[in-house]
Amino acid sequence: MKFTRKIAVALAAAGTIGTIGLAHAAESGKVGLGLPLLTSPFWQSYNNYLPKYAKEMGLDILAPVNSNGDPAQQITDMNNLLNLGAKGIVVGPLDSAAISRALDASSAKSVPVVAVDVAPTQGKVAMVVRADNRAYGTKSCEYIGEHVKSGKVVQIMGDLASVNGRDRSEAFRECLKKFPSLTLLEIPAAWKGDAAATALDSLLTANPDVKAIYMQAGGVYLSPTLQTLRRKQLLVKAGDPKHIVIVSNDGIPQEYDAIRRGEIDATISQPADLYAKYGLFYIKAALAGQTFKPGPTDHGSTIVQRAPGILEDQLPAPLVTKANVDDKSLWGNTTK
Repeated sequence: MKFTRKIAVALAAAGTIGTIGLAHAAESGKVGLGLPLLTSPFWQSYNNYLPKYAKEMGLDILAPVNSNGDPAQQITDMNNLLNLGAKGIVVGPLDSAAISRALDASSAKSVPVVAVDVAPTQGKVAMVVRADNRAYGTKSCEYIGEHVKSGKVVQIMGDLASVNGRDRSEAFRECLKKFPSLTLLEIPAAWKGDAAATALDSLLTANPDVKAIYMQAGGVYLSPTLQTLRRKQLLVKAGDPKHIVIVSNDGIPQEYDAIRRGEIDATISQPADLYAKYGLFYIKAALAGQTFKPGPTDHGSTIVQRAPGILEDQLPAPLVTKANVDDKSLWGNTTK
């Protein structure tokens, strides 16, 4: 990788580490992989990218473990990876606070951890690989504000124990203040599709005049939301005056198909491919003793400091609409 070579050369020049050290670190032990859940097409795609990039980078990986949406199980899973001899771990935290117990256990054994998708609020990580989740909420709100003149807007939220759920929710609410003719209704669904469907059904019974819906995770909310709208005869294609404007987040192929059919209007492409690629890149770098500083990278992102000692590589996440849904550079168009 170009970025890998650049940093290795720079660090070698600084007397910190050379490419031989980088290769040796990658070969010194296996990397553990912790998945938050596999019921979402987004995480299924991420999981499929891991062996591809691990092979390209020469990383030896343990079989991924799936915590199935359970934060307590995730802590157990990470401890199991440590017991299996993992020299580094890449994990998608379920609970931003609870994950600190597993991070502390890893730190005690000098095992570096890279957090993917969700940032921890406590504990030590070598890097957080994530997109700007506040931008997800803001972009989604702005799209709705531009396409709905007035009326009720539903926000189907993620888990508020996750910084992702909080960031998207807070940013969406804040942005919606710019559109005083829109009224916000909220569904706390904790990344659970059945909970979203049940609550949406009740909400639409009481509010059949909803004009827009923002789904914070298409991977878990898309299918149940469309099924609910269809059952209530409210799923009307874009262009019809009765159409409910729907914006999603994830960028999975199913969302793109729904955009093409006119069932939803837009989504934010959360980069499953780049999460896998740079999650593994940063764990390889951590095993080599590399450190990073805030600033632009050479892969179109920016490293920011979330808190003292916690850096986050904020990867790009573009808005996808009917205008660019067939763009071949979008990972959702290369994954089926």
